[in-house]
Amino acid sequence: MVPSLSHSLAALGDAVWSADTLGGAPGATLASGYPALDAVLPGAGWPLDALSELLQPPGLHAEWRLLLPALVRLQQASPGPLVLVGPPHVPFGPALQAQGLAVQRLLWLQVSEAQARLWATEQALRCAGVLAVLAWLPQVRAEQLRRLQLAAQTHGKPLFALRPAQAQAESSPAVLRLLLAPWPDSPVVQAHTQARSQGQGVDALYVHVLKRRGPPVLQPLLLPGRQGRFSAWLAMGAKALEEGDHALDRLTAAA
Repeated sequence: MVPSLSHSLAALGDAVWSADTLGGAPGATLASGYPALDAVLPGAGWPLDALSELLQPPGLHAEWRLLLPALVRLQQASPGPLVLVGPPHVPFGPALQAQGLAVQRLLWLQVSEAQARLWATEQALRCAGVLAVLAWLPQVRAEQLRRLQLAAQTHGKPLFALRPAQAQAESSPAVLRLLLAPWPDSPVVQAHTQARSQGQGVDALYVHVLKRRGPPVLQPLLLPGRQGRFSAWLAMGAKALEEGDHALDRLTAAA
């Protein structure tokens, strides 16, 4: 780098980010609860005023597995609801409560039409008392995500968009994009077998960082599986869903 330019950039400090280094988050962040993940996230945690995308293949619903530690901390720090826009399944209250989440402070918006989900998500971001928004957006365009990213930034709210894995080929304004699943012919599959043999839990989660403010993360992260009571609760919830048990906690619903 030209010396004079180097000195000028150094004088600007954090206002300038070099693409070959891990950037700091421009706003506040919240630790994810997973040290290995925090180590690769700008600001060492989830951005609290931006859009983060979590991509998953069909049949995987690992969003609670990944987000629960941070959501519990958000609830502990401030009053107000966590808003769920269009979740595909009824939240399983006992498992969430076993991990410390105040389930009575979940607001579940039961909307199915794509445009209605976008409207509900943006309105939730505008509400002053809302802590965070989780929105399941299987069908959304880049310009619509851009509008949601702007709303999250303007109103200082964390927005987690849950999208299908095939969306990784699409452009996105999200500041952070994570893929939460192993894929065929990947070293992750061998890592999964090894994790099970080492007793790390059958629900060990693999996180591939697709986009962040920093250099590429070439290897996926392995988050060890849970043991004990919470895993048992999840197994009960999965069985109830398969059997069509409607006694699951339907916390708060709005049309």
